[in-house]
Amino acid sequence: FDVLKVPRREEGMTPEEVLLSESQERMLVIVKRGYEDGVKALFDKWELRSDIIGRVTSDGIARIKEGDSVVAEVPVALLTDPPLYRLRVRKPGWLSRLQRFDLEVAPDVARVDANDILLRLLSSPNIASKEWVYRQYDHQVQTNTVIPPGSDAAVLRIKGTEKGIALVADGNGRHCYLDPYAGGAMAVAEAARNVVCTGAEPIALTDCLNLGNPEKPEIYYQLKECIRGMARACRVLGTPVVSGNVSLYNETRGEAVYPTPVVGMLGLIEDIEKRCTPEFKREGDRVFLLGDQGADISALAGSEYLEAIHGIVAGRPEIDLELEKRVQRCCLGAIREGIVNSAHDCSEGGLAVALAECSILGAVGFNGALLEDENRIDAALFGESPSRIVLSVKPPNAEKLEEIARRYGVPLKPLGVVGGERFIIEGFIDLPLNQVERAWRKGLEEALG
Repeated sequence: FDVLKVPRREEGMTPEEVLLSESQERMLVIVKRGYEDGVKALFDKWELRSDIIGRVTSDGIARIKEGDSVVAEVPVALLTDPPLYRLRVRKPGWLSRLQRFDLEVAPDVARVDANDILLRLLSSPNIASKEWVYRQYDHQVQTNTVIPPGSDAAVLRIKGTEKGIALVADGNGRHCYLDPYAGGAMAVAEAARNVVCTGAEPIALTDCLNLGNPEKPEIYYQLKECIRGMARACRVLGTPVVSGNVSLYNETRGEAVYPTPVVGMLGLIEDIEKRCTPEFKREGDRVFLLGDQGADISALAGSEYLEAIHGIVAGRPEIDLELEKRVQRCCLGAIREGIVNSAHDCSEGGLAVALAECSILGAVGFNGALLEDENRIDAALFGESPSRIVLSVKPPNAEKLEEIARRYGVPLKPLGVVGGERFIIEGFIDLPLNQVERAWRKGLEEALG
């Protein structure tokens, strides 16, 4: 191709600068011969500039020109068949100690503390509303947005059809720090679960792997295990990776960032009218927990609660991918049958935070109880076991939901009822909804000063 035909923002750029430039909002499209005018007309319709900069050849040579002068020429095989090598892998010695850490040393929640802990978690930057950020940007471009930011996933309509697409990005560095394999799998699973909560079928993902220096055996171990976990989750959930990139060597004074694979998930909704959102909709609706009911101490591994309240990052996160798959299939089936009023992924902050977010977004209270007499109240309220979704349905649809859950072999437990102006988990949490909402909506803004 000819670098002189590449649009640029500055004059006087050298061919090397054009080739290495990382300007955003660009895409390279290869068009069949004879279809150039039709493709250009499509770009013109959307007021997008398009330029023909080169052509595909059959000689196996990548040839870069500047006008009539050849400035670079290399066999394509050299670019597509690079040398491969494997670095030394070593599981960090400290990791086994963290995974075996006795979480019982963290004192359990006292009944008088649960209110304060919930408010602190809701206001923590990892959980608090991100509206302060996204309200500064236009998220209604072309008026296609039907579920805006702030839900489990954003949803855009595809004009001229009944379809919509759901989009989300997810990643949890603490989980991957404590178990890179499980954490990688959990990142994929949570992104897919968030898409499912909108009524969309996960169909593809992209990723960005953010880690330290992979030349260090411990970091290479994290990289390798994260990828293995993500690949396993993709196979089980049937969701292909269509693109991705890496951001490595992220270290300060020799200390690496947490290994943090960020997963961008795309989902397809066949009928946009059957989309679902996380907020409670109606007084009297019954609320259920679909999926993993586990609330033992292991649910606290890598949790926001454990770090924010006790200053501990330890334990070993786990995920049952086969259960995850059934939970997602079950939720999607229930939404498509039209019986679900709201669906919300249960993740950071645990069950209490997920329920509070449903109430905040719906501007309506909740009155419920723990699933049973739990040994660890903090694990029941704030544990972060994966594969869980909070659903609400009209009372007449409760039996239908139970039947669907049995069909998919997924646990389902009643949690309580929507209504009132307070957020109540009997015996532990009782707060005015406006106080709960303020903690969540203002937490990030106040943390940033």
